[in-house]
Amino acid sequence: MRASPNMRANTNSKSMNSTVKIKATTFKFLTVMGCTLALSGCFERHRSTDSLCESYPEICAQLNVNDGQCRLQRASLIWKRYDVLKNPIDSEKFKELKFTHSYQMCLEYAARIEPTELKERKSNRMKALIHSYDAIDRLNAELENSIDPEIIYYRWSQGDKRAMRQFLRLEGKPALETPDLQLALATYYSGKDQSKTVSILLHALSLYTKGETVKPEIIQSLATIHHQQKNNEHAYLWSIVGAEFNMPVANKEKLASFYPMTDEKREQIEQHAKVVIKALKRGTFTASLGQ
Repeated sequence: MRASPNMRANTNSKSMNSTVKIKATTFKFLTVMGCTLALSGCFERHRSTDSLCESYPEICAQLNVNDGQCRLQRASLIWKRYDVLKNPIDSEKFKELKFTHSYQMCLEYAARIEPTELKERKSNRMKALIHSYDAIDRLNAELENSIDPEIIYYRWSQGDKRAMRQFLRLEGKPALETPDLQLALATYYSGKDQSKTVSILLHALSLYTKGETVKPEIIQSLATIHHQQKNNEHAYLWSIVGAEFNMPVANKEKLASFYPMTDEKREQIEQHAKVVIKALKRGTFTASLGQ
């Protein structure tokens, strides 16, 4: 007996439904498996500082845990120690060093506070403070031979003369092509060669891209140098620019008395300042705009 067209259509429909169900089931299985794998990675990041300390007690040892004092600094340090544990590169260790300094500064104050309850907390804070000094010594030793320019500059700022020579050898190389490192380089030349210092500071400004926050110290240094050189026009220019970038500047009346000039020249400089400000905000500043 031959199957009717309706019977064949029903059979095909059932077959298609079965196929769809199989595919849907397979998709759900794969989705669940994918979520499980993803979640295992997510849960590795832990949901709280406490859970992190439970899994990795070594990174929380000798800290003043379960203490309201220095809670934020302690948590930041713990999470950064976890990052270093997973990725022990110099840049991460340097961040840990900064967080340790911040934690230490808080502890130095907290250790003087007399707890109203649980007197052992003060003892724990003192132990944590001593531990922070040891941790800083350890990190400094581990970063002693780092070639990261930011770390080299940090060591120089701590009085390491060898690091100073290392840093200066990087002058003109891509490794120093950031505004912060150019500002650091400018500090070296500020007492030796003011013209070169100005060139470096202008170059530092040219390295900013749109949306980056311009360091007021760069602008303030330019205003200060030109003031020392009695270059009234440029000192006034950078004072006006600095006011736009939250630099503490005297009001216009006082600036006018500091830097006497004709009204026409003053108006010309103020228009120039607007061009410089716009270029800095857009990330299109070039050294020629500041000369």
